[in-house]
Amino acid sequence: MFGRWVAVLLLVGALFSLAGCNTVAGLGQDVTSSARTVQHAL
Repeated sequence: MFGRWVAVLLLVGALFSLAGCNTVAGLGQDVTSSARTVQHAL
C-alpha cells in the first residue's frame, strides 16, 4: 500500500515538472540543475 502512494506521488511530481518546463529541453536543464544542487549539498 505504501509503495502505491510513493508511485502516485512520484507520478504527480513528474507531471508538475513537465508542465513547468514546457519542453523536453527545459526538462533536461531542470534535471541538470537539480543534480548540481544535490552535488553541492553533498
